[in-house]
Formats: sequence, C-alpha cells, structure tokens
Amino acid sequence: MATSAEELREEVRTKYAESARAVTGEGGGCGCGSGGCCADNTNGGMFGEALYAAEQRGELPDAAVLASLGCGNPTAVADLHEGETVLDLGSGGGIDVILSAKRVGPTGTAYGLDMTDEMLELARRNAGDAGVRNVHFLKGLIEAIPLPAGSVDVVISNCVINLSTDKAAVLAEISRVLKPGGRIGVSDIVAEDTLTAEQRAQRGSYVGCIAGALSKGEYEAGLEAAGFEQVSVTFTHEVADGMHGAIVRAVKTADATA
Repeated sequence: MATSAEELREEVRTKYAESARAVTGEGGGCGCGSGGCCADNTNGGMFGEALYAAEQRGELPDAAVLASLGCGNPTAVADLHEGETVLDLGSGGGIDVILSAKRVGPTGTAYGLDMTDEMLELARRNAGDAGVRNVHFLKGLIEAIPLPAGSVDVVISNCVINLSTDKAAVLAEISRVLKPGGRIGVSDIVAEDTLTAEQRAQRGSYVGCIAGALSKGEYEAGLEAAGFEQVSVTFTHEVADGMHGAIVRAVKTADATA
C-alpha cells in the first residue's frame, strides 16, 4: 500500500497511464482520463460522461468522451468568456480543455496540465480530432504549475485536487498563476466536516478520489489562506457516505500575493 507522497503520486500516475492506454486500445484499465477519478469507484456515485450534456458530448471526439471519469463538469460552472485564458489542472484526456477552448474562442487560450505522458498524448490527439487550435498541453505537477504569475483568468479542475498530497501548495499555485480578480471553477470530491481523515480512508482509496479528499471547512479555509474571497463549496451529489461531488468557486483578491 502506498504511504509516502511520492508513492501515492506514482500510484496515481500509473493509474492515469493505464487509463490512457485503455482508451487507445493499448492496454487494460478503467478507461477514464478527464480528472483523476479513474477509480475503483464502487460507491455508485455520479462520475464520467453522464455529467456532460448531450450537446457538449456532441462537440467532442469519441475518445475524449470515453476518457471521462471526472466527478463534475467544471466548464458548466466556470462561466467562461471569449478571449479568456483558462487552465485545467490534471487535464487527462482533454475533454474540459477542448470544451473550454471552444468557449473562449480563437482569441482565448486553453491550457491543460498533466503529469502523465500517455494522457498528454491522448489529449493532444483528441484536441486535433476536435479541430481546436487554441490549446496547449503542458507536462508538470499541479503543485508547481509551469506558467508565469498572473497569466490566467480562470482555473478549472475535475476531480484532481483531491489526489494531491500537498493541497496547500496546489491552492497557492492556483493563486499565483491567476490574475487579480481571476476565479476558479472546480469540481472535486469533498467530505462533510464531521468525517475524520481516518473515516474518509475507510470509504475509498486515495486513487479513487476518496481517501485524500478535503472536508468542506478545510477547503474553504485553504482557499482563504491562499488569498481567495467569495469562496463557496456546494455539494452536488453523494459518492459515498458523507462524501460528495462538489462545485468549488472562489475569486482571487485584488491584493493577493503568492
């Protein structure tokens, strides 16, 4: 069983790689790729393509839809506008990057960040098949985003932040790359405040997006500490006892410093 931060990260990386190979027919796996919940998700919660409207799925290559097992639809809550720069953390097979690129239009830019070569290859292929050109897929960690400070209008993510072993670093990095007044629209798995870390671990694995989830109060406090205001964490659907898919929104304060 993985215990150290590096072991957990490698476990997640391996699961991502297996999922990308499953979509491309090169190996086994659960076939997910947008977001981190390529899970041993046996809890019956809502995951994957069902969270995208039919018209959104119609805009995407089949492989991008197959590569979807996030816990939400961040493009539906991020309120993207023409000309904006958007960053998707843990972009997987690229479904949210492709949808974002279409929303921000040719004058905007959509970045996808992932740590797994197989996922990046799949995402680039999907973006090419979708005919979008205003996309850039970057290799890196969400705890150390390879973009300049103040370069992004919106940060989205689909069930990935819960997979980080250093969530404070992730939230600080989001704040750093956002422009003052920039915003986040994140889908994630969040625990009720009554659950201890041990109780969360009893409900599912780390790579299954359960054991590593923050509580609602922890998420709110973490965002405020990173320089965000107008913070809201709204439960949308239950994925395990006391564990929920959630929409997380916040705005970077004008005077926030990384």
